Amino acid sequence: MIHGYRNEAGRLRPQDGAQEPLDSLVWLDLVNPTDAEEADIEKWLGIDVPTREEMEEIEISSRLYNEDGAAFMTATLPAQADGDDPQMLPVTFVLAANRLITVRYHEPRAFQTFPQRAEKLAMGCETGEGVLVALLETIVDRLADILERAGREIDTISRDIFRHKGARPSKSQDFQKVLETIGRKGDLTSNIRDSLVTLERLIGFLGQGAIHRKTDKETRERIKTLSRDVRSLSDHDSFLSQKITFLLDATLGMVNIEQNAIIKIFSVAAVVFLPPTLIASIYGMNFKHMPELEWLLGYPFALGLMVLSAVLPYLFFKNRGWL
Repeated sequence: MIHGYRNEAGRLRPQDGAQEPLDSLVWLDLVNPTDAEEADIEKWLGIDVPTREEMEEIEISSRLYNEDGAAFMTATLPAQADGDDPQMLPVTFVLAANRLITVRYHEPRAFQTFPQRAEKLAMGCETGEGVLVALLETIVDRLADILERAGREIDTISRDIFRHKGARPSKSQDFQKVLETIGRKGDLTSNIRDSLVTLERLIGFLGQGAIHRKTDKETRERIKTLSRDVRSLSDHDSFLSQKITFLLDATLGMVNIEQNAIIKIFSVAAVVFLPPTLIASIYGMNFKHMPELEWLLGYPFALGLMVLSAVLPYLFFKNRGWL
């Protein structure tokens, strides 16, 4: 499918890319393009539209390059990122003949919100490069929103882990849920970091190209601002990743504390009942000559001795603060 947009006083107006004359279009958005649609674009602009397999190559030379007078730039962007399992796929941006062509196989949120916003507000979309810069700004804003949401959720996890002892989880299943949540947040921040790395490279390549194309000063300043924003988000993402690692270690520490507490209870119980067991074993021996067997108070004496031998270790442990 091809979505076409033309410039109208700095705003974008949607048009049918298959019917609108190419000269009037400033942005062509190819969504899951067919072979016939790719052939049409290649014929219109005289460029080779990258295939999905070519877009997924990870080496920089396959993602950022100039060919046939056009600049090809590919970045990995998230879609369906309202949860913890975003769909991460590459999106290719092509600047050719003063137009922007985007090729994608998923639906990042920015590609839905940007056309609607650009239709209402003048965002400097007179040229393909202007559309690209405005679109990248929307993408960076979306990534910032994702990181902000992740940060709030990570703070909630932190409060749950370090809340008051009497209210903390006491079952291994609770800790398992916490570990699963931490793992999902770790995957999310890792995916966003990968996206930011590709965007940082793309923006650097775009900035170098803007100098050669003698782009106006305002657009170059916007590109520099984008670069600073992406670096700032990368730093924030790194902070969140470090916090996730800390929470993971803290949760595992809590699990160890709970396990140690259980083992301590069994150890104390074993020590407390060991002396009574020893006394009962002695008086349970079947020797013929045992003086206590003839005592009138022998049985109460044995029971009292067992109770006393159990209470004394308990009081000792209590006094030492081991319980």
